[in-house]
Amino acid sequence: MRHRSLAIAAAIAVLPLTAVSLGVSTAQAASTPNAAPRVALPNTVNPAVAHSEKKGDVPAEQQISVSVSLKLRDAAALDRFLGAVATPGTPEYGRYLTPEQFTARFGPTEQDVQQVKAYLAAQGLTVSGVSANRQVVDAHGTTAQVSQAFGTHESSYVDPQQQRTFFANDDAASIPADLATVVQGVSGLDDHAVRKNHLAAPHSVTPNAATATPRGMSPAQYQGAYNLDKTGADGTGTTVALWEFDGYKSSDLTSYDAQYGLTGPAVSTVSVDGANYDSAPGQGIGEVELDSEIVRGAAPKATQLVYEAPNNDQGEIDMANKIVADNKATVISISWGSCEPDTTASSMTAVDNAFKQAAAQGISIFSASGDDGSRDCTRSTSGATVKSVDFPASSPHQTGVGGTNLQVTGGNGYSSESAWSTAGGGVSTVFAKPSWQTGTGINGTMRTVPDVSSNADPQSGFAVYTGGAWQVIGGTSAAAPLWSGYAAQFNQKAKAAGQPALGEAAPKLYTVANSSSYGSTFHDVTTGANQDYAAGTGYDQVTGWGSPVADALTTALLGGSTTGGTTPPPAGGCTAAQLIGNGGFESGTAPWTASSGVITDNASQPAHSGSWKAWLDGYGSTHTDTLSQTVSVPAGCASATLTFWLHVDTAETGGTPYDTLTLKAGGSTLKTWSNTDAATGYVQQTVDLTPFAGQSVNLTFTGTEDGSNQTSFVIDDVALNVK
Repeated sequence: MRHRSLAIAAAIAVLPLTAVSLGVSTAQAASTPNAAPRVALPNTVNPAVAHSEKKGDVPAEQQISVSVSLKLRDAAALDRFLGAVATPGTPEYGRYLTPEQFTARFGPTEQDVQQVKAYLAAQGLTVSGVSANRQVVDAHGTTAQVSQAFGTHESSYVDPQQQRTFFANDDAASIPADLATVVQGVSGLDDHAVRKNHLAAPHSVTPNAATATPRGMSPAQYQGAYNLDKTGADGTGTTVALWEFDGYKSSDLTSYDAQYGLTGPAVSTVSVDGANYDSAPGQGIGEVELDSEIVRGAAPKATQLVYEAPNNDQGEIDMANKIVADNKATVISISWGSCEPDTTASSMTAVDNAFKQAAAQGISIFSASGDDGSRDCTRSTSGATVKSVDFPASSPHQTGVGGTNLQVTGGNGYSSESAWSTAGGGVSTVFAKPSWQTGTGINGTMRTVPDVSSNADPQSGFAVYTGGAWQVIGGTSAAAPLWSGYAAQFNQKAKAAGQPALGEAAPKLYTVANSSSYGSTFHDVTTGANQDYAAGTGYDQVTGWGSPVADALTTALLGGSTTGGTTPPPAGGCTAAQLIGNGGFESGTAPWTASSGVITDNASQPAHSGSWKAWLDGYGSTHTDTLSQTVSVPAGCASATLTFWLHVDTAETGGTPYDTLTLKAGGSTLKTWSNTDAATGYVQQTVDLTPFAGQSVNLTFTGTEDGSNQTSFVIDDVALNVK
């Protein structure tokens, strides 16, 4: 008899701690002789250290705040899920996770968090918070305590390029070996990295040349040029998160709305790490108000949440994790960044992990590619001689947005576009090329930037109301929120069509761009260049695939064909689709309803793919398990085919069906299997559901065992395809 084990025993080992030096006031703590073995954390030294002049020690009593980033779990399964959830036709397509489901499946465990907190506390640090998704533990303490905890020495430096003083760790941080499987990195050991915004003023107009009446491109002009006014959407029911390191004046935003007759939900602020800029916004006010006003112009009815964080590594990491844990927005617009060579890879990885969660939850991210062309470090430490791209635009889990010069005709019509000469673009030195990044002009093994583009040249800039007056502003800072507004429009249309939100946009945009629909869905920008790359036919590293033809692009992304921007009705009134949610069981339980322990990653019965499956029965005693999901089979489809993989494993002998698995649709029995169907592996099953067209039916698997000799019915990779 084979017994099924449902209990998991766990033991928590006591973490050996290095000796703690308390009361250090005149010098940083030295390494403790004969301490527990330590492991270096790679990519935790700010690159600016190599180009800067050391001036002395940081005072031992100076307070330092740090963010300890924890590793995600089951990376291979996560990558598989992210690919599947963005690919039409897969069982997981569009079946996004909740934050709780993501954390339960892929996030650090509570035990991981407690282990890190215990270590930090033992070093004398004060734990100030843990992100809701358990990916980040924040703490603070004196320089001496931080140095002791991470095996570092903190020094004061002068950056000769920027002519400013900063502190930084001289060498890589380290942690006890026991923590190495849990901790991904630590940020905050330096205060050099500062995110810059990506807005620009026309060469003929100084940034302070404000006027009483608007000049520059109006919402009607860019809505008309990009067919944003032809989608039939205005962002109603959607929410966009703005990623900011400064504040705004509500009066400026309402003045903009009044000028152009725009109405929509009031903009509200979400504070991160206590940031409170709105009472006295700084020099970045123009950036924040540009972002908000462009989103308002593209998607007037969308709700806007302005997330504001301190402008440092910890602030950026905490903001990324708060947005995805809050899960209030389906679109994030980012117009701030820093060049890759001036940023620690450890901090970039921490942010990118949050972006993975965003992709799993169906959140689209659009990031400005930068305003210094292919030399993104021009105004920073590494300098203008280095080919470099901007982060977060280089992350493979968001969509990088480049810049163009847009010319309109007839008031609001599209005339022409060329590459903006200082639009950010090039090749990442940190992130590998994702599998979806394919097409003419894409070569090599590393991620290339940008993915798409839109108007950004300040010479064709936007009318923006900021600081109590009108200014003309451009930059890829304007391009990112324009695409974010488009995504809000798309999500409204998708919801009305019963389809999932756009989610991770780039894989889907590349699919359309590589299809026969490219010419009708994008404006291919073929003229112009930045320092090292030229625009050309198809993809290029200045404008990506180009700018949107919004109505046709929406049709293509929703699965329809495009002809001059119109939408032919699907043949027979049926849109081909896969309707089962979480068919691979990799995303927790929802939307399945199942008996306790049925959906499991128990290794005693292997999955057909991934790690999770549905395992009914297998107890060797009288027992009944159920697994069900309600689906709506659309009318007008020629076929509706349910498929799944079934492994029947039994200790029964002979040809008598003692134990059975029954599949029902509502009250109708569709098929029954038994111990007599046992096989050494999985066998694919096919059931016709076409007779249920136009009905909402509850599909229920019921496994029943008698009083002896176990039979296991293991189900995986369930799909219901209609066409």
